[in-house]
Amino acid sequence: MPSELGLEGHSDADILAHAITDALLGAAALGDIGMHFPDTDPRWKGADSLRFLANAAGLVRERGFTIVNVDSTVVLERPKLKDYRQPIRESLAKTLGIEMDRVSVKFKTAERVGPVGEGRSAEAQAIVTLAR
Repeated sequence: MPSELGLEGHSDADILAHAITDALLGAAALGDIGMHFPDTDPRWKGADSLRFLANAAGLVRERGFTIVNVDSTVVLERPKLKDYRQPIRESLAKTLGIEMDRVSVKFKTAERVGPVGEGRSAEAQAIVTLAR
């Protein structure tokens, strides 16, 4: 999305994809994103985080799980993301191989408190429900 602001990271710094990837891996007891895609590996420099998400979804399915739903929240002051909710949900659902009505994406601010509220950082949180 167009913005004068951006995040820095070893990969593409897509905090939402990273949070959901971690939630998937954690729910299936498969470790975390750093175990599978370490930032010390040059292969992942600038990588599209949706690759991480697709890989985690595949690992979860290999363990016999089905992704029931994803509930996620992005916390940042700006840019405002509400106008991008639908395309973000579509992209995540497609990457995960599930229906869009099983993917929730919420947006919040930090009310100008702390590093996020001051616009120096951003956060994302995700909860994933799996079934066998």
